Amino acid sequence: MIDLPIGVGGPARPFPVDEPPVDDDHQAPAWHTGRGQEPLFTLRREWSPVLARLRRRPPGELPLTEAARQLVEEFAQLRRDGQSPDYRKNSRTLTTLVYWLGAETAIFERDVHDLAQLDPNLAAKPVCQFLRIRGLLVEDPELHRDGDQVWIETTLAAMPKPVATEVRTWVALLRGQGRRQGEARGYDGIRRYLVALQPTLAAWTAANVTTLREITQDQVEKAVADLSGHARRQLAICLRSLFRALRQERVIFRDPTRHLPVGDLKGVPQSVPSDVLDGLLDQVTTPLARLVIALVAVHAVPGNDVRTVRTTDLSLARGTLEIRRGLLRHTVYLEEFTHRLATEWLTYRHRRWPASTNPHLLVSQKTALDPDQPAVSIGLLQGVLPKGVTLEGLRQDRILNEAFETADPLKLVRLFGITEQTAMRYMTAAHPERTAKLPR
Repeated sequence: MIDLPIGVGGPARPFPVDEPPVDDDHQAPAWHTGRGQEPLFTLRREWSPVLARLRRRPPGELPLTEAARQLVEEFAQLRRDGQSPDYRKNSRTLTTLVYWLGAETAIFERDVHDLAQLDPNLAAKPVCQFLRIRGLLVEDPELHRDGDQVWIETTLAAMPKPVATEVRTWVALLRGQGRRQGEARGYDGIRRYLVALQPTLAAWTAANVTTLREITQDQVEKAVADLSGHARRQLAICLRSLFRALRQERVIFRDPTRHLPVGDLKGVPQSVPSDVLDGLLDQVTTPLARLVIALVAVHAVPGNDVRTVRTTDLSLARGTLEIRRGLLRHTVYLEEFTHRLATEWLTYRHRRWPASTNPHLLVSQKTALDPDQPAVSIGLLQGVLPKGVTLEGLRQDRILNEAFETADPLKLVRLFGITEQTAMRYMTAAHPERTAKLPR
């Protein structure tokens, strides 16, 4: 607070420099800010001295105002009702905030995150969600930016300006912001592309390349010459995507990757040993794990599709599950076994989290009651499987098993929703004698 005298005449009063300093431990926190009062300074708050002062206090509850105490109790009860195992951690965060800042004014989201980063026993996200619902949070747009987008912008900022401008044009086209309207790709996929391109771009700029207009076909072929297998294919695909985008946006006149061969996938799909598959469902104990295994090992649904499928996509009455893949839809027809496992999971989910509004079919302890309604992570799905078994391995084994049983690649396409090229790759692995090329 700045306390300025008003209407006091005469000479200025001297400052008391001879008085002993006031003990910080006995100073009251800044509770006195009125609701709606604009801040005088917008400097970023430093929470380290606050935590140090609170640690010097004797053990016991912090003295809170009545409004702050009610807010903390409401939050704690909400977390207990949601069966959150870390509700005490979140309550400590909110208690510290309302003790120091008060509950009569909104709290900056940046303050919540800065405070939580200083102590592993403090958490930020649930507190921010609670305050946002009650209109007590001043959101920080920087904290809600996509992490992959931030990484891409940071990487581009480290590049020389002309090259960074050209790569930024490519990123904008992939995001659907080019001269021609197109489907926008996610920042996670663009980041994977840029990670593959980064060493090549760094080598070119180190060789005094100031713009990608200078790149020739020989330089492109030299960039992939020392690579083989999946690494070469990945870099070739990324280079072709980059220069095709620049050619489409009329940044370059000639595409140096026009005749660059990408190559085909040479890896042969592998079967899972029968002793690993035997008793696989008996090794898991949760309804979530059993349903995941059924969807992947019986219907060959990719792991990313399993984690993002929504409850409304499942129809127990019709026995179908709709898989969303961009603008495309693939319908999975559930047999009796998977239908029973899906019913068991929905029953368990309703009893375990009756207040959950998460639209995704699969939820966990952290995502079921999360107001942001996120999907479960791919790591959680992989973690429910027994040791030595992977989601991709089970899926490949299922498609390969079907390819052994039939010689029709169109059946694989219709049954699993895969592309014609993928179906032919499995047919080649299952029936090499039928797909061998005749000598000329």
